[in-house]
Amino acid sequence: MAQTEATWYRWDDMPKEVVTPQLSRRLITCNRMMLAHVYLQKGTIVPRHSHENEQITYILSGALKFWIGDNGEREVTVRAGEVLTIPSNVPHRAEALEDTLDVDIFDPPRQDWLSKSDAYLVTGQDDLLRSR
Repeated sequence: MAQTEATWYRWDDMPKEVVTPQLSRRLITCNRMMLAHVYLQKGTIVPRHSHENEQITYILSGALKFWIGDNGEREVTVRAGEVLTIPSNVPHRAEALEDTLDVDIFDPPRQDWLSKSDAYLVTGQDDLLRSR
């Protein structure tokens, strides 16, 4: 059902989903966007994956190193106060260089996160290899 009125949230009141012992998240979703706080411990690997969703990643604290492209040919380290945009269907993976709090914005919302079918995060396997 479509959301038709303004809704107010407090991050501390949102449930924290433990995805793995090293990665957890809190989600706020509306009709066409998703906002997530992603908590990564130093050394956490986000396996290579892609998705239809456009993504904006804003690092509040810590640092994430990204490998972007089919073969991870572009490397970018995003630190506190910096933003990375990832277009739809662009393969990427990441590693937390420090304990990190990452704000991710997705359009449209990540249905795999909402349905808990984002197995690549739990298994640590390259999601693009599994889909071939």
